[in-house]
Amino acid sequence: GAMDRAETFLRELARSGEPYRPAGIVTDNKGAVTRELRGVPVLSDAVAAFEILDDLTAHDIEAAIVFLDDLLTPVDFGVERLGQLRTRGVHLLRVPSLVEMGGKADEPVMRKFELEELLARPPVRLADGPLRALVAGKRVLVTGAGGSIGSEICRQVASLGCGHLVLIDNSEFGLFKIDQEIGTRWPTLSRREYLYDVRNKALLKEAFEAERADVVFHAAALKHVPLMEKHPCESVLTNVVGTWNVAEAANAADVKHMVFISTDKAVDPPNVMGATKRLAEAVVRAQQTGEGNTRFSVVRFGNVLGSAGSVVPTFRAQIERGGPVTLTHPDIERYFMTIPEAVQLVLHATAHSAGQPDGPLGVFVLDMGKPVKIIDLARQLIGLYGKVPGKDIEIEVTGLRPGEKLFEELVDSSEVAEMCGQSLMCVTDRIEGARMTERMVHKLEQVARHGDNLAARTLIFEVLARVRNVGDERALAEVVPIKRA
Repeated sequence: GAMDRAETFLRELARSGEPYRPAGIVTDNKGAVTRELRGVPVLSDAVAAFEILDDLTAHDIEAAIVFLDDLLTPVDFGVERLGQLRTRGVHLLRVPSLVEMGGKADEPVMRKFELEELLARPPVRLADGPLRALVAGKRVLVTGAGGSIGSEICRQVASLGCGHLVLIDNSEFGLFKIDQEIGTRWPTLSRREYLYDVRNKALLKEAFEAERADVVFHAAALKHVPLMEKHPCESVLTNVVGTWNVAEAANAADVKHMVFISTDKAVDPPNVMGATKRLAEAVVRAQQTGEGNTRFSVVRFGNVLGSAGSVVPTFRAQIERGGPVTLTHPDIERYFMTIPEAVQLVLHATAHSAGQPDGPLGVFVLDMGKPVKIIDLARQLIGLYGKVPGKDIEIEVTGLRPGEKLFEELVDSSEVAEMCGQSLMCVTDRIEGARMTERMVHKLEQVARHGDNLAARTLIFEVLARVRNVGDERALAEVVPIKRA
């Protein structure tokens, strides 16, 4: 890390009494005369650090690398070198963020890198000033609070100093787990949990009226593509009807800002999950144009590394069993980012929208960089285990699943996007489709509650075609590129 960070870290480490002995520092102080810092050698480059690590591990001494900042990250080492280090027992550590420390800036404890962090691109760093202004002292409500994204939203708004936190989830275990974590790490934070389902309009209204939240993050959803292909009725009830219920409850309780967490699978969707999420976007946009004072935003992004049921935990389990690692197509690609980074960008988008109270409805797309080939992700992950793809661990192609796309887009063919902030794109319709009405939602709900999956699927795509207005071929004939600032 940088010399000032290294000096601070060494001072706090000595004060903490932790049983670590620093063996060297790799810093940006190239060409400087400094030979050591607090008695620890300053090394010329990472190669010199590897030599020390080789010597330590050769003598069976437990070794670790601590990354203090983004000057040098594990990604810079390359997968092969990281795999060698991990195989030889070298720990890859980092200084915890304020979110992980529960806001206690004086805690020197180090954290291990998760495998997902080693796979990710260098994270986007955003100033937390606007984020803190968004939630500090405010009453924040999160639906799907026990899920991968919802729980991280809870952590980040807690660390940013929200005044009161409301957690809603229909999973007993998920809700219990995040409630216990928040209580342990932020013991003075006022909070309330509700074991409610977003499908239950009456209970949602009760909770919203009681809590009077300033900001609502709606993360509750059914998200697994193959599963929703088999259960379109359930997808309608949670993703469409549930979102309508949350939006109506927010309006009725005079919530200042509601944010809907969407997905890139809502773009030109061929599958039920993506289609119902796109209809949910339309639900939120319809609420914005209706009565009420609530400001609505939609934030759309791709896959997050390490979320429940996602590809990385699946690959890890397969590698740890000795393989094979299975994927559906050699050319399949997806956008990826880590869960903390995705949530930070969600908060960033919300702060941007909140700063423009008289502007149009905020539909935001997170700039997730370049898509990643899943087969390359599999090879990298095998390498991080110190294995050789195709030799130690086989990779098998099983064929595309129902509703699965080879490539995901972040912007629909009926939309145009332009950069409106750091790693943030603002999306507008090129052609205006049908407005999602309460009558449409009730019709979908009626079919879904009857359990007629075939009728539900048919109706989903009929309504979707009207909302997207994809029948106007002349309007869609020319693809409008993303405008970058």
